[in-house]
Parts: sequence; C-alpha cells; structure tokens
Amino acid sequence: MNRSFRLCSSFRSSQHQSIHTAAAGRSPSPRFASSLLRIVFSIALPLAASGVVWADSTDQPNIVFILADDLGYGELGCYGQEKIKTPNIDRLASQGMRFTQHYTGAPVCAPARCVLMTGQNLSHAQIRGNRDSGNGRIYPGQWPITDDAVTIAEVLKDAGYVTGAFGKWGLGPSNTSGSPIKQGFDRYFGYNCQRNAHSYYPPFLDSDEREVQINLYPIPGHDRKPEGEVIADDYRAKNYAPDLILAEATKFIDKNKNKPFFLYLPFVEPHVSMQPPQQWLDQYPESWDEENGPYRGENGYLPHPRPRAAYASMISDLDEHVGTILERLENHGLSENTLIVFTSDNGPTHGGRDPRFHIGGAACTFFNSTGGLRGFKGSCYEGGIRVPCIVKWPGHVKENSVSELPSYFPDWFVTLSEVAKIDLQNTESMKSTSLDGISLLPELTSSSTPTRDSPMIWDFHNYGGIVAIRDGKWKAVRRDLLKKNPGDWELYNLDTDRDEQNDVAADHPEIVKRLEATYLDIRSIEPDFALPIYDKLTRQNAN
Repeated sequence: MNRSFRLCSSFRSSQHQSIHTAAAGRSPSPRFASSLLRIVFSIALPLAASGVVWADSTDQPNIVFILADDLGYGELGCYGQEKIKTPNIDRLASQGMRFTQHYTGAPVCAPARCVLMTGQNLSHAQIRGNRDSGNGRIYPGQWPITDDAVTIAEVLKDAGYVTGAFGKWGLGPSNTSGSPIKQGFDRYFGYNCQRNAHSYYPPFLDSDEREVQINLYPIPGHDRKPEGEVIADDYRAKNYAPDLILAEATKFIDKNKNKPFFLYLPFVEPHVSMQPPQQWLDQYPESWDEENGPYRGENGYLPHPRPRAAYASMISDLDEHVGTILERLENHGLSENTLIVFTSDNGPTHGGRDPRFHIGGAACTFFNSTGGLRGFKGSCYEGGIRVPCIVKWPGHVKENSVSELPSYFPDWFVTLSEVAKIDLQNTESMKSTSLDGISLLPELTSSSTPTRDSPMIWDFHNYGGIVAIRDGKWKAVRRDLLKKNPGDWELYNLDTDRDEQNDVAADHPEIVKRLEATYLDIRSIEPDFALPIYDKLTRQNAN
C-alpha cells in the first residue's frame, strides 16, 4: 500500500542548503552533491520498493468534514448514548477533541448547509429556510445560492486543494448557480435534491451535473400500510444509495492521496425514511419494539416492522461509514496529516400525529436523542441546534480532550482557511464578502481561548419563523414571527439552565433589549426569505 512520507530533518536541511547555494548563483560542491545523492537514494530506494510516495511539499493538511443528517446531541456513545452502537465515532472522539457546546447554523437541512459552506450566519446567509427551487420537477432541488456566494470549497480550491463532495447537497439544482460543481467542488456524487434523499433506494443519484440511474425499480420515500404485516424487504431495492456514495468518496481519497484535498461528506443518515441494512437490524433486540409494534407510516415516510431497532441501525450504519473513511485514510498513511471534523446538520427529528413515534417512525424519545436538551429539529431551542462535534488532527489536537467553548457552523470557514494557511484578508474572492465566524484553531491546539466579538445568531424562516441569539451565557429566543400573533422574547441563562426550563426575560428586560438591538444592527434583509416583522425594523434601523 502507498504511504505518504515526510523527509527526515537531515535531508530537509541539505535540501535547503542546496537551494540557498543555487539562489546565491553558485553550484553546490561535488562533495556536497555526492553526499546529497547518497542521502536521497539511501532513503528513496527502499521506500520506492515498498510503494511509499512523497508528501506534498506545501505541507497543507488534508481536510475531511463529515456531516451527519438529523443526528441528535445524545445519539453517540461519546455523548452519553447507552443503547446505540457507535464504536468508530467514539474512537474518533478518543483520538481528538469533543465539543460540548457546538451549534449548527440552522435547525433544518438547507440553511444549515448554506451557513456551513459560506461562513455567514442566518442573519446574512442567502438561504434561511428549506425551500424548493420551483423548477417544476419531481425532485426540483432546493433554492440555489447565487454566483455571488463564496464557499469554503472555492477558497480551498484556489489555494491548491482538490475538492470533492459526496452525500446530500441541498443548495441548488445541477446546472444552476447553486450546483456544487459551480460552487468550488471538482467532484460531486450524491443527492442534489433533499426530496430525492427521502428514500435510500432512489431512482437516481447526481454525478457531477448528470443524473445516474441506480435503481430500475426505486422505492418512493413515503407510503402507508394501515393493515397487514409490515415487511422491511418490501421497502428495499437493488442499490442502497449510502453505500454507492461511500464508494465514490473512497475513490476520491484513492485518486488524490498524493495531493492536499478537501473531502466534504454530508452523509444522509439517520434522516428518515428508515431503510437500514438487515444485518444491523439483526444486532438489536426484538424486545425493543414489543411496546409499540410496527410503524405503519402514520407520521410520514415509510413503514417499518421494527422502528426502534431500525433507527438505531441507521446510526450504526452511519458509524460504519465513518469507520470506512478512517480506515482508508490510515491505509494510505494520511491520518497524521489530515484534519477530520464530524458533526450534524441539526438535532433529531420531532414528533408527529401518532405520539408513539417521531416523524418517519424515529425513536428519539426512547433513545433520549437530544441528551436531555429541550426541542428537536426545526426548533431553535438547544435540542434543535446543539449538535455533536468531534475534531481529530494528530499532533495538533490533544487526544481525548473536551472543549466547552460555545461555537457554531460559521466558525468553520475561518478555521479551515487558517488550517490550510490561507490569508483571507488578502484573498481576492473574499474582499467583498463578510464572515460571521471566529477561528477555532487556538481552541483546537489548546494555545488560547478565542473570543467572539458579536453574538451567535439564528434568523430562521421555517416552522413559524424563529430568531435566536446567544451571547455568552445568555440565550434569547422569539418564535412564531411569521404568524399573525408573534411570540414574546424568551431568555435563558445556559450556565444554570442548560435545558431551558426557566424563562427569565421578565427579570432581565435590559438584556433582551440589548440582544435584539445587536441583532438588528447586524442582520441584512434577504428578499427570497422575508421576515416582515424584522425586515421592517431593519429598514428603520438603517435609516
């Protein structure tokens, strides 16, 4: 197998001497040249025989960013989960840093991904809620980000990285300004449209900007079976999309192992529908599902005979895919020079009409998926936006370490740029672009604790319209902003009230007023995602 190799210090110093001699207009002496050649061949010939290759001289680390879909704060063993098996992700945590107060950019798919890719929070982001493109197709893709958007992939590509994305995109259909291929990725394979991703056996996946048929007899993502036996195999087809996506991701690693690469892996699990492989179902107790019985599709998506076991299986299958990526990096000798981030796009799915199940039959109450936090997906309470986050970077991030620093998705644009040694202030594409994050590199390397100049903000335009602001220990939330009667501000002290059970807005009106004023000073109006009550105040504030 090929392994990257970093030159020994004696060879590096000799190499530098040769460069400096040449720069001074002198040729190296015959004795020095002979000595240098002996060093090179004594190292290179044995390595060549064993298949070892040279590391890139720029020494830029590879970056692998893994994004789970609807994975809750409490659904991993390293975050306290006791029932679901996640050995690979738990091992990743033991080898790196686990964040306890990390937040997504939004409580649903598309806006969270927009914030992650562009480094702008929801008060500035182009996408502030889930919205289809409106092109009239069955799988239309989502509202596209524009050509003006600058993604972290574009910046890394300009810095010499090979870029690939494999999984769920959700930021614009193929052949539009929002296509991943037009937003900085050299290679893309997966679900461009979130609606197509409702089934794990879809008719096609997107390869760059072409649709590739994968199932002649696909399984639609929604169905009901009010009566009769529910059989898992009735909702399976020939090709399981997550495995195909994983295979393309490993090919990308194989192809680009000798270059610095940015590998973005927005995996689709455990987002419903629940269609996990049978071998995972067989590893979880049948007794789990004796209480509620089969799920018949009454809360949307597909039925399943063993919904609790199925939900656990989805997460374990995700864990296995993470393990495959870690193993492939190790096989190529890339682990030591690769920064890996693992996190989730939002909290676990919420409840539905049938109180026995969450949407799609998910068992989020049974597994305590939020780890005791309030709220679920679609909510700006902690359970909807606080997500697991693990970072591994050997030699830089201390093993088995924990960070309590409040952080969120906008921080990754700045952090990854710094990791890649990119000077954003002197980057042409960034001169007209503002960013809302801070660099987490000092926290990751334990060199210092970074400070944040402005609050973390969520300006969310689905689920009735929600604004949330976190500044230090204080978190303000206002709901129903798109409804006739908007809610009042709520205020929580997260230092003493992690679960947001004690609203203290009436006790601290000055804090609420300050946070709202700061939010109005910061936010911009996005016409495609109107929030009339605050759009009006934003205009007034600007005047």
